[in-house]
Amino acid sequence: MNRVLVIGSNGMLGQDMTVTLQSSFEVFTRSHPELDICDRMNVSRDILEINPDIVINCAAYTDVDGCETERDLAFAVNAEGPKNIALACRETSADLCHISSDFVFDGRKNAPYIETDNTGPLSVYAESKLAGEMNIQNILPGHVIIRTSWLFGKGGKNFVSTIIKLADKMDVINIVDDQTGCPTYTVDLSNAIKTLLLKRAQGIYHFSNSGECTWHGFAGKIIEVLGLKTKVNPITSQQLGRPALRPAYSVMDCTKFASETDLYPRAWEDALKEYINSMQGDLK
Repeated sequence: MNRVLVIGSNGMLGQDMTVTLQSSFEVFTRSHPELDICDRMNVSRDILEINPDIVINCAAYTDVDGCETERDLAFAVNAEGPKNIALACRETSADLCHISSDFVFDGRKNAPYIETDNTGPLSVYAESKLAGEMNIQNILPGHVIIRTSWLFGKGGKNFVSTIIKLADKMDVINIVDDQTGCPTYTVDLSNAIKTLLLKRAQGIYHFSNSGECTWHGFAGKIIEVLGLKTKVNPITSQQLGRPALRPAYSVMDCTKFASETDLYPRAWEDALKEYINSMQGDLK
């Protein structure tokens, strides 16, 4: 049984990933601050000690707006961190699976992005995530990079739980309606990654649940599934006035993943319903 090390195992994706992999791999976990991926010696020591066949990096600095004022920290975690992991993997002949983001694209294509499309990061967060991808590709041949989007799941702050908290306090909530992407359930993403690992896949893959929506549409579906009466009012990104620019359209084409695995991502609405049903007692 292959040995897999999950870095960032205390995060929303990392928690689901750890559970999902246990049926097929011998799983080891490292969380922050137990393992600081910005510390090259620390990373090298831990990976050498565990000697995994595969390392999965779920660790990231994901505060998109915070990255605008903490550029050094963003690049330390999202660019240098993956570089440190890749260097350690090269030393131990381990493969690396790294989680990246739809935000590496500029959103001007207006059609689902494929893996070979030109990137164009609009924010510090996006720049740092793309730099992490490039560092891995330059260092380690045995890698798989998975770009995903709009994650929701147990064990972490996400858009679904945020909307439910707002709806519990407000009769009307204002949500951006000019950014389009696709929500992704961490359970489904974990299963997708497990499938790619079992197939020894390499290269860049896109994975999200199928379909697309705006944040406003996503919020509306959450309210609908819960049977709440809260009104969801559409606003523009300019009206919201967040520090970091987001791509207006960041839907990703998952054809490569589906064709190589014979698995087709389910609709985000179905995944959302499953998540909400599983969390009914914990969401508020």
